Amino acid sequence: MEDKIKEAIEAIRPSLQNDGGDISLERIDGKNVHVKLHGHCAGCPMSQITLSNGVERYLRDTVDPELVVINDDFIC
Repeated sequence: MEDKIKEAIEAIRPSLQNDGGDISLERIDGKNVHVKLHGHCAGCPMSQITLSNGVERYLRDTVDPELVVINDDFIC
């Protein structure tokens, strides 16, 4: 499952990078996927919506419907 999660994150990275941000996978604890947002995404007031409606939904659709995406920290 870890490889599928990594592939899914790599697939959505260009969308975030186009807006001046980025995402990195920090760790996986069972069904919890811990990520960090970088650049413009880290300070964006819409970052939680990006995580839940974008990243989490994509991971649930492509990897496992029970995954939960958690933003570990904000980095600029």
